[in-house]
Amino acid sequence: MDMKLSDYAKKAGISYRTAWRWWKQGNLTGHQLPSGTIIITSEAIEDNLKPDLIACIYARVDSAQNKDNLDRQAERLKDYAIARGYKIYKIVKEIGSGLNDNRKQLAKILVDPNYNILIVEHKDRLARFGTNYLEILLKELDKEIEIVKQSEEEQDELMDDLIAIITSFCSRIYGLRRSKRKTEKIIAELKYNGQECD
Repeated sequence: MDMKLSDYAKKAGISYRTAWRWWKQGNLTGHQLPSGTIIITSEAIEDNLKPDLIACIYARVDSAQNKDNLDRQAERLKDYAIARGYKIYKIVKEIGSGLNDNRKQLAKILVDPNYNILIVEHKDRLARFGTNYLEILLKELDKEIEIVKQSEEEQDELMDDLIAIITSFCSRIYGLRRSKRKTEKIIAELKYNGQECD
């Protein structure tokens, strides 16, 4: 039975905006009435109710020194996606802190309409904080985040993030000139206390 695009969207469990995008991209078969109403044909409905799982892979490391790890991370994610039977739309590699909220590559893929699964190796690869907000945003866009490994032990990277936080707060409290000295002092004390605990 043919149905309106809005009814198709409800049946497929997607937003009308996504159904409209699929229609515009030619992924749905049907016709448009003179009134503007889009009718999806019955033959196409069953085929299209389960869209292809199209993956965007996002790999990230903190610094250029870890570029080899970035390449290996991307390869592992690619193998994972292939094993799951996903179509790979794009592999995005980025160098930048997980605390940086101005990562250009991540910003681009968050609004990219051409995939429906965002694959990351660890939650921290996406962001150190606020990943729940990203999940909510992507869910609204009919996308999901797939995290391959749920936990991560990366002490060096956590230390880099801690230094970034301390530097940021010191520059706000003490001004740019004194912040470097204050940051170095705090980090030295943290390292000293950490060694005492060992």
